[in-house]
Amino acid sequence: MEAIGINLGYLLVHTLNFLIMLLVLAALAYRPILNALENRRQKIAQGLEDSRIASEARANAEQEAEKIIAEAQEKAGVIVREATERADLAAREIHEAAKADAERARDTAMIEVQQERDRNLTDLRGQVGTLAIAIAQKLIGSSLDEGRQRGLINEFFSGVREGRVTVLEGANISGGSAEVISALPLTPQEQDRVKQDILSRLGDQATVTFRVDPTILGGLVIRVGDRVLDASLSGQLDQMRETMV
Repeated sequence: MEAIGINLGYLLVHTLNFLIMLLVLAALAYRPILNALENRRQKIAQGLEDSRIASEARANAEQEAEKIIAEAQEKAGVIVREATERADLAAREIHEAAKADAERARDTAMIEVQQERDRNLTDLRGQVGTLAIAIAQKLIGSSLDEGRQRGLINEFFSGVREGRVTVLEGANISGGSAEVISALPLTPQEQDRVKQDILSRLGDQATVTFRVDPTILGGLVIRVGDRVLDASLSGQLDQMRETMV
């Protein structure tokens, strides 16, 4: 090797120095650099993994938020509908209650007016009867005792003579209800007498109602179904008028 210009000792020294330097660099430089690169790579990989997890979490959170918002909107819609329905129901109930109160007040007022009218007509009954008796006395030129006067007055307004309803004498009626119309209110006794006479012909299951109509002047009008039994003074006057025409 000396022939070719290589000194073996010098080569061994340089080789040893290179190996020592390589070991020193490996120990002091290469390994820390490699470790640092490895740590950097791991941090980057961890960062990417964390970013992926965060991205998935954000996507899941957005989906969950959308689901929560949709559910909240649906519940809000249900609450609004239920509140609207309750409000409508309350409004209808208030309207119906007010309507019912108004109808009750109207019915009460009508009943009171009817009762007041009947009281006035009842008071008028005696006055009209007295006037009619006075006129009759003038016409026949004689006086009538008080009992006879009252009997004629009662017959005139009630249509009941000697305990019988004159308009029903000889009448053949049938039906489930009857309406009795008088010019002035009948007394309870007169109503009972008329009702018994009607029920004896229609049966105990039939209904009998009473109504006051001053335009018939006196006597009774009894309606049973489509049939009308008219023994009123106005009806008699109409018959007389037709006869005279």
